[in-house]
Amino acid sequence: MYDKIDPSTLDLKVKTINIARVSKTVKGGRKMKFSALVVVGDGNGVVGVGLGKSVDIMYAVNKAEEDAKKNLVRVTLMGTTIPHELVAEFGASSVVLKPAPKGTGIIAGGAVRDILELAGVKDIRTKALHSRNPQNLAQATIKGLASLRDAKQIAEIRGKSISEILG
Repeated sequence: MYDKIDPSTLDLKVKTINIARVSKTVKGGRKMKFSALVVVGDGNGVVGVGLGKSVDIMYAVNKAEEDAKKNLVRVTLMGTTIPHELVAEFGASSVVLKPAPKGTGIIAGGAVRDILELAGVKDIRTKALHSRNPQNLAQATIKGLASLRDAKQIAEIRGKSISEILG
């Protein structure tokens, strides 16, 4: 779906978004584990989200980090913001991402803010709609950031010049 990005060539920062205790009911009772949601990014247009589960929190975070490195996406940036407005959905969660003028900062909360910071976005306005589940919000944000295109990319896809695209 997306081009593979080699994590070994990047200087990735890691941030844990969410740690939750989860349980599975079996014949003998409940089996407790920990679920960790982690975001990795280089602060320069590459970001990924991963989920890991284990009996120990540290193992869950390590698994999530490895998963995030396998799912890196490249984000199209226009200066310090994104090229256009979009609404991204995943599961029951939706997130609205809007470009903002320089100096606005990151107006976002929770999982969305962490992802945008590690992606290298400096100025943006966002709104989380419907479900606020951190896992779904994180996946919706990644899906939205991966779908961003600037005028040059659209011109290449359509086989036109940039001036024809911008009007």
